[in-house]
Amino acid sequence: MAQIRLPAGYTARPLDPDADLPDLLDLLTACERDLHGPAAPAADPGELAAVLARPGFDPAVDTVLVHGPDGRLAAWAWSERRCECRVHPAHRGRRLGTGLLGWIEGRAVEQGAEKLVQVVADLDATGLAMLRTYGYRPKGASWLLGIALDDLPEPPPPPAGITIRPFRSGDPDDERAAHRVVEEAFADWKARRLPFEEWAQHAVHRETFAPERSPLAIADGDGETDGGTGGRVVGVALALDQPGSADGYVESLAVDRAHRNRGIARLLLQHTFRACRDAGLSHCTLWTHSGTGAIDLYLKVGMTVRYTSVVLEKTLPR
Repeated sequence: MAQIRLPAGYTARPLDPDADLPDLLDLLTACERDLHGPAAPAADPGELAAVLARPGFDPAVDTVLVHGPDGRLAAWAWSERRCECRVHPAHRGRRLGTGLLGWIEGRAVEQGAEKLVQVVADLDATGLAMLRTYGYRPKGASWLLGIALDDLPEPPPPPAGITIRPFRSGDPDDERAAHRVVEEAFADWKARRLPFEEWAQHAVHRETFAPERSPLAIADGDGETDGGTGGRVVGVALALDQPGSADGYVESLAVDRAHRNRGIARLLLQHTFRACRDAGLSHCTLWTHSGTGAIDLYLKVGMTVRYTSVVLEKTLPR
């Protein structure tokens, strides 16, 4: 089993999903607000639940919690084809991140991974410097974009043969159709295609999924239908609620290749923006990665960059 080196007085053990989640969410929230200010949203329990629901994920071997001399949670990490490491601001500068990085890489080698990807906020100069020191090299960037919802234009009419309607809450036909569209749209960019159950944990089965803010684009008369949708789903914008925040959030935006360059993605975004505004929210946000090539679309609809993160990659020893 991968080992971890810690400073004197610190202890490590695996996550107990039945007991540790409240403390872990507090740690994640503290890390985000240290970087982005007190207005940053609290950590989303649904995002953490999606990590723990990854097929084959075993908290007993794929997670580490580090507690400080006072018994409080100081850091955590997980590794299972992807990875994450967070150190509480009050415990930085004590080489906890270095120790956890060694554990992450050791665990990834045990799992047979050839490469590791880390995503670090560009404001985290210490984290970026550490990863570069240990052989990680920039691979791309990701951005959090936002838009104010107080002066939205009227959405244009949909293209011929396209109907826009909200996602039907709990409808398995809509869920399966959205999964197909999202996974096919990103097939060339993502390392692997997610099976439905794993994907759904990240999207439509999260407690914060907001179907009323999640429009679908339906193509009529093309000879194919998706169950009870009344046509074939060719575009989706899936939105999440962020409790305690004035921001709406777009988790996924995807359009079938055969229907791109028709203005469908922009139209779906505009419908989501208006639904967020109607829900009393003041802004809407989303993350995008440089590999998707979508940032120009978001800038054209009036979104601006809030935060930037650097995507780094390292080839692991065999």
